[in-house]
Amino acid sequence: MNWTGEHRAFVIETFFKSNESVITTQRNFRTHFALGRHDPVPDRKTTLLWVLNFRATGSALKRKLTGRPRSVQTPENIAAVREAVERSPRRSAIKHASALRLSDRSVRRILHIDLKFHRYKMMIVQELSERDWENRRECSNDILQNVPQNALLITSDEAHFHLSGCVNKQNFR
Repeated sequence: MNWTGEHRAFVIETFFKSNESVITTQRNFRTHFALGRHDPVPDRKTTLLWVLNFRATGSALKRKLTGRPRSVQTPENIAAVREAVERSPRRSAIKHASALRLSDRSVRRILHIDLKFHRYKMMIVQELSERDWENRRECSNDILQNVPQNALLITSDEAHFHLSGCVNKQNFR
Protein backbone atom coordinates (compact mmCIF):
# COMPACT_ATOMS: atom_id res chain seq x y z
CA MET A 1 0.00 0.00 0.00
CA ASN A 2 1.21 3.52 -0.73
CA TRP A 3 0.91 5.44 2.55
CA THR A 4 0.81 9.24 2.56
CA GLY A 5 2.67 11.60 4.86
CA GLU A 6 -0.57 12.13 6.79
CA HIS A 7 -0.87 8.38 7.44
CA ARG A 8 2.74 8.16 8.59
CA ALA A 9 2.45 11.18 10.89
CA PHE A 10 -0.74 9.83 12.47
CA VAL A 11 0.85 6.40 13.07
CA ILE A 12 3.97 7.88 14.70
CA GLU A 13 1.95 10.28 16.89
CA THR A 14 -0.47 7.56 17.99
CA PHE A 15 2.38 5.12 18.61
CA PHE A 16 3.97 7.50 21.14
CA LYS A 17 0.61 8.43 22.74
CA SER A 18 -0.40 4.78 23.16
CA ASN A 19 2.74 3.94 25.13
CA GLU A 20 4.40 2.39 22.04
CA SER A 21 1.66 -0.17 21.37
CA VAL A 22 1.41 -1.24 17.75
CA ILE A 23 -2.00 -2.90 18.14
CA THR A 24 -3.53 0.21 19.75
CA THR A 25 -1.99 2.31 16.97
CA GLN A 26 -3.56 0.06 14.33
CA ARG A 27 -6.99 0.24 16.01
CA ASN A 28 -6.83 4.05 16.28
CA PHE A 29 -5.67 4.24 12.64
CA ARG A 30 -8.68 2.21 11.50
CA THR A 31 -11.05 4.40 13.52
CA HIS A 32 -9.50 7.73 12.53
CA PHE A 33 -9.50 6.98 8.79
CA ALA A 34 -12.91 5.20 8.92
CA LEU A 35 -11.60 1.92 7.54
CA GLY A 36 -13.48 -1.36 7.52
CA ARG A 37 -12.50 -4.46 9.42
CA HIS A 38 -10.58 -5.99 6.49
CA ASP A 39 -9.11 -2.81 5.01
CA PRO A 40 -5.31 -2.63 5.11
CA VAL A 41 -3.54 -0.81 7.94
CA PRO A 42 0.21 -0.39 8.47
CA ASP A 43 1.57 -3.64 9.88
CA ARG A 44 3.91 -3.99 12.85
CA LYS A 45 7.09 -3.97 10.77
CA THR A 46 6.03 -0.86 8.83
CA THR A 47 5.03 1.01 12.00
CA LEU A 48 8.31 0.24 13.74
CA LEU A 49 10.28 1.23 10.62
CA TRP A 50 8.48 4.59 10.45
CA VAL A 51 9.19 5.21 14.15
CA LEU A 52 12.84 4.24 13.70
CA ASN A 53 13.18 6.61 10.72
CA PHE A 54 11.46 9.37 12.72
CA ARG A 55 13.85 8.93 15.63
CA ALA A 56 16.87 8.95 13.30
CA THR A 57 15.91 11.83 11.00
CA GLY A 58 13.07 13.70 12.68
CA SER A 59 10.89 13.09 9.63
CA ALA A 60 8.07 10.67 8.89
CA LEU A 61 8.95 10.56 5.19
CA LYS A 62 11.16 7.96 3.52
CA ARG A 63 14.90 8.34 3.90
CA LYS A 64 16.76 9.44 0.80
CA LEU A 65 19.26 6.90 -0.43
CA THR A 66 22.87 7.89 -0.02
CA GLY A 67 25.77 7.00 -2.22
CA ARG A 68 25.92 6.20 -5.88
CA PRO A 69 22.67 6.31 -7.85
CA ARG A 70 21.42 2.84 -8.68
CA SER A 71 20.68 3.41 -12.34
CA VAL A 72 22.45 4.99 -15.29
CA GLN A 73 19.16 5.06 -17.17
CA THR A 74 18.82 8.79 -16.64
CA PRO A 75 17.09 10.99 -19.22
CA GLU A 76 20.46 12.57 -20.05
CA ASN A 77 22.12 9.21 -20.73
CA ILE A 78 19.15 7.97 -22.74
CA ALA A 79 19.25 11.13 -24.88
CA ALA A 80 23.03 10.78 -25.33
CA VAL A 81 22.72 7.15 -26.45
CA ARG A 82 19.86 8.00 -28.84
CA GLU A 83 21.87 10.85 -30.37
CA ALA A 84 25.01 8.70 -30.70
CA VAL A 85 23.10 5.88 -32.41
CA GLU A 86 21.31 8.27 -34.77
CA ARG A 87 24.63 9.92 -35.64
CA SER A 88 26.40 6.64 -36.43
CA PRO A 89 23.96 3.70 -36.56
CA ARG A 90 26.49 1.19 -37.94
CA ARG A 91 28.77 1.56 -34.92
CA SER A 92 28.65 -1.22 -32.33
CA ALA A 93 27.13 -0.84 -28.86
CA ILE A 94 30.57 -1.47 -27.34
CA LYS A 95 32.08 1.46 -29.24
CA HIS A 96 29.15 3.70 -28.30
CA ALA A 97 29.63 2.70 -24.64
CA SER A 98 33.32 3.55 -24.81
CA ALA A 99 32.65 6.93 -26.43
CA LEU A 100 29.92 7.82 -23.91
CA ARG A 101 31.94 6.50 -20.93
CA LEU A 102 29.16 4.11 -19.92
CA SER A 103 29.37 0.37 -19.43
CA ASP A 104 28.55 -1.86 -22.37
CA ARG A 105 25.73 -3.49 -20.40
CA SER A 106 24.20 -0.11 -19.54
CA VAL A 107 24.19 0.99 -23.18
CA ARG A 108 22.61 -2.30 -24.23
CA ARG A 109 19.98 -1.94 -21.50
CA ILE A 110 19.16 1.62 -22.61
CA LEU A 111 18.98 0.54 -26.26
CA HIS A 112 16.67 -2.38 -25.50
CA ILE A 113 14.45 -1.18 -22.65
CA ASP A 114 14.24 2.58 -23.13
CA LEU A 115 14.76 3.07 -26.86
CA LYS A 116 13.13 -0.23 -27.93
CA PHE A 117 16.03 -1.09 -30.27
CA HIS A 118 16.76 -4.75 -30.87
CA ARG A 119 19.93 -6.57 -31.88
CA TYR A 120 20.24 -7.91 -35.35
CA LYS A 121 22.85 -9.72 -37.35
CA MET A 122 24.03 -8.23 -40.62
CA MET A 123 23.49 -10.58 -43.56
CA ILE A 124 25.00 -10.30 -47.00
CA VAL A 125 22.28 -10.96 -49.54
CA GLN A 126 23.16 -11.85 -53.08
CA GLU A 127 21.67 -9.92 -55.96
CA LEU A 128 19.80 -11.74 -58.73
CA SER A 129 21.63 -11.69 -62.04
CA GLU A 130 20.41 -12.24 -65.62
CA ARG A 131 21.67 -15.83 -65.46
CA ASP A 132 19.41 -16.52 -62.42
CA TRP A 133 16.30 -15.61 -64.45
CA GLU A 134 17.43 -17.93 -67.24
CA ASN A 135 17.99 -20.80 -64.77
CA ARG A 136 14.54 -20.23 -63.29
CA ARG A 137 12.91 -20.31 -66.73
CA GLU A 138 14.79 -23.52 -67.68
CA CYS A 139 13.75 -25.19 -64.42
CA SER A 140 10.09 -24.25 -65.00
CA ASN A 141 10.17 -25.62 -68.55
CA ASP A 142 11.80 -28.81 -67.24
CA ILE A 143 9.00 -29.30 -64.71
CA LEU A 144 6.30 -28.66 -67.35
CA GLN A 145 7.80 -31.31 -69.65
CA ASN A 146 8.42 -34.01 -67.00
CA VAL A 147 5.27 -33.76 -64.86
CA PRO A 148 2.10 -35.42 -66.27
CA GLN A 149 -0.79 -33.12 -67.27
CA ASN A 150 -3.25 -34.15 -64.49
CA ALA A 151 -0.66 -34.49 -61.71
CA LEU A 152 -0.76 -32.34 -58.58
CA LEU A 153 2.52 -30.52 -57.98
CA ILE A 154 3.18 -28.65 -54.74
CA THR A 155 6.39 -26.68 -54.48
CA SER A 156 7.81 -24.10 -52.13
CA ASP A 157 10.91 -21.99 -52.21
CA GLU A 158 10.76 -21.33 -48.47
CA ALA A 159 13.94 -21.57 -46.49
CA HIS A 160 14.50 -20.85 -42.82
CA PHE A 161 17.82 -19.17 -42.04
CA HIS A 162 19.04 -19.65 -38.48
CA LEU A 163 21.57 -17.48 -36.66
CA SER A 164 23.81 -20.52 -36.32
CA GLY A 165 24.23 -20.50 -40.10
CA CYS A 166 22.03 -23.54 -40.84
CA VAL A 167 19.59 -23.34 -43.71
CA ASN A 168 16.46 -25.47 -43.57
CA LYS A 169 15.10 -25.67 -47.11
CA GLN A 170 11.66 -27.08 -47.61
CA ASN A 171 11.09 -28.56 -51.04
CA PHE A 172 7.86 -30.36 -51.73
CA ARG A 173 7.47 -32.41 -54.92
